[in-house]
Amino acid sequence: MEMSRVDAVWSFETAVSRVSGRGISREQLIRRLGELAGRSGLGSGLAALTEYVGATHYLLARHDLSQDGGLDFVVCSDWPFDIVRRLSGIVAGLNAKTTELEKCLAVLQPTFQTVPDDIDLPRGVSRTYCAVAFNVGRCRFSLMLLFPADVILSQEALRDVAVLAGYVASLKTEVGIRQDREFELTERELECLFWIAEGKTSEEIAVILGISRNTINNYITSVMRKTATRTRSEAIAHAVRNNLV
Repeated sequence: MEMSRVDAVWSFETAVSRVSGRGISREQLIRRLGELAGRSGLGSGLAALTEYVGATHYLLARHDLSQDGGLDFVVCSDWPFDIVRRLSGIVAGLNAKTTELEKCLAVLQPTFQTVPDDIDLPRGVSRTYCAVAFNVGRCRFSLMLLFPADVILSQEALRDVAVLAGYVASLKTEVGIRQDREFELTERELECLFWIAEGKTSEEIAVILGISRNTINNYITSVMRKTATRTRSEAIAHAVRNNLV
């Protein structure tokens, strides 16, 4: 996990430095990303995207890592550390409440959330932050942006950022630090996933595999935990979407 400048003091001057909106043009952004490709850290590319859209700070989150608690879901960020630590529970909660269909529909669509009132933000920074979801292979990410209170983020620019964030993330080795959760499924878990996709109950799967119903339920619970799903139906949808069954 790359956490750049998380302990830095966040000054008022930093918060208001981009009140005029986009800092660079689309052409300048694409040229800069091309120059950065393959030779700079992930943070450099995300900083360029942040500047382009007129935001102040970025946080790249990986959703399949958010339900375990802690900060593993943060891939790269320059948000102040105290805010990131508080945000971890919020991100996990939002992800848990989102269905597989809603996750699919949300890709590349900017959404806005409010930072809780008990979290201190620097003067001049909006309590609303923007999140744009995108996929890199089988992994789902969100780029979360903080911006000045007097800036209205362009929907067109945010869509540009979502597409280009996927490009930037796909080039960087940081994305592959941890294996995809679906590849962590054991052979037995994949068997159980296949049979529940076929409409079998735990009792029926237990008979087919020759093990107890409680063991089957434990495997299925493990599958849902690893795939960040809440129900068997969502686990099936995840499996179909990712060609696991």
